[in-house]
Amino acid sequence: GRLSRFGVRYILAKYCEKAKSIVPTMAKKRLHPHSMRHSAAVHLLQSGVDLTTISQWLGHANVNTTNRYAAVDLEVKREAISRAKPIKSGKPATASWRKSATILDWLEGL
Repeated sequence: GRLSRFGVRYILAKYCEKAKSIVPTMAKKRLHPHSMRHSAAVHLLQSGVDLTTISQWLGHANVNTTNRYAAVDLEVKREAISRAKPIKSGKPATASWRKSATILDWLEGL
């Protein structure tokens, strides 16, 4: 038959207990089935899978629930920022909310 969540928890606990005898630092770790789900989602994100696909794979009703996985991985954030290119045009774009360019000059100087 199908494996229930309690069965998954039992198997995980059994093998975590065995692992503690080989890797003593495991004794300080709290592992549970959701840890595997979370790890899989972060791995998919690091592999370049978009949040919407991950959200559907996890069965989240709202993609905002999946956004916390993006917040976890700073390396993904760094890569996203490094891929962003400045907008090149003849004249600087002026947004209606912007009264001066000093904020953008400061941000570009970072």
